Amino acid sequence: MNRFTRLLGATALAFPFASAAQAQDCGEVSIAQMNWAAAKVTTEVAQFILEEGYGCDVTLVPSDTVPAIASVAENGEPDVITNFWLNSAGEAYDKLEEQGKVQRLTSVLEPGGVEGWWIPTYLAEAHPELTTIEGVMNNPELVGNQFNNCPDGWGCRVVSDNLVRALDLEATGIKVFNHGSGETLATSMGAAVNDQEPWFGYYWGPTVPMGKYDMTRVSLGDYNEEAFANLQNPDTPDPQVSEFPAAPILTAATTDFIESNPEVTEFFTKMSFQTSTMSALLAWADANNASYEETAAYFLGTYKDQWSQWLNDSARENLAALLQ
Repeated sequence: MNRFTRLLGATALAFPFASAAQAQDCGEVSIAQMNWAAAKVTTEVAQFILEEGYGCDVTLVPSDTVPAIASVAENGEPDVITNFWLNSAGEAYDKLEEQGKVQRLTSVLEPGGVEGWWIPTYLAEAHPELTTIEGVMNNPELVGNQFNNCPDGWGCRVVSDNLVRALDLEATGIKVFNHGSGETLATSMGAAVNDQEPWFGYYWGPTVPMGKYDMTRVSLGDYNEEAFANLQNPDTPDPQVSEFPAAPILTAATTDFIESNPEVTEFFTKMSFQTSTMSALLAWADANNASYEETAAYFLGTYKDQWSQWLNDSARENLAALLQ
C-alpha cells in the first residue's frame, strides 16, 4: 500500500488501485517541484495519477524557477516543469524554446496568476459602484478611507505605488497603509471580512485568503501593455493607469521527453486547474492543517469530474475504482 492509498483511505476513499505492473509501463518521469504551495499540490496530484494510472516511476525534484531552467539547459532534466511562472523566467526560458529544448504544454492554472485590487463581495453587493476604481475614489468612506498596500520589496509594491501616483489616490482621502509583511496584509483582510467591515487593497491568487474569503476585484480599467511595463519601474516619471494582467503559469517539458512519452505528454497538456479551485484547495489545507499529499488526496476525492477528463482510456480503467 503506497502513501496515497493510505491518505485516501484516511478520507474514506480506500480503493484497490492498479499496480505499476498492471498499468502501462511509462518508465521514469522527473518533475520539478517548485517551492510554493500551489506547485506542490499540483505535483503531488500528478505523481499519484502517473504512478497509479499510467504506471510511471515518478521523481519529484525540489526546485525553483531559475534553478529548474538552468538544470534543463545544462542537463536536459527534469523532464517536466509545472507551475512555471513565465513572467519570472526572463530570457532564459525563451532561449530554451528557441533552441528547441523545451515546449509549452498548457496553462496549468487558468486564467493564471491573478493580481489586482479587491474589496469584500458583501461590500460590492451593498455598493455596486465600488467595483470600479472611479466608484471607490468617489466614495472613500465606504472602503474605510484606506488602501492596503503590498509590503516593501515586493514587485506588487512598485506597481501599486505607481498606480497610487497615477490615480492621485490619496487626494481623494484614501490613506495608503504599507504593510510590513504578507502575513499582516492577509490578516487585515481576514479581520475585516470576519467582522463584515470595509477593506480595500492588493492581493493575488492562488492563495489561501483568496480561497477562504469571497472577494470582488475592483476594475482599474483596461490592461495596457506599455503602461503596465512602466508601472513595474520604480523610477517611471509619468505612470499611467493599467489593469493588472493575468500572469501565465505553465507546464513545459523537454522536447526529448515529449517525443519519447506521447501519452504522458497528452496528460500534462490536459492537466489544468482553475485558479479559483487552487485557491479553494489551499484554503482547505489551511483550515485542516493538511499536508500537500493530503490536499492532493482531497482533490482526488472531491474533484473527480475535473481530473477524470485528463486521463486516457487505460489510465481511466486503472483508476476506475476511485472514479466510482
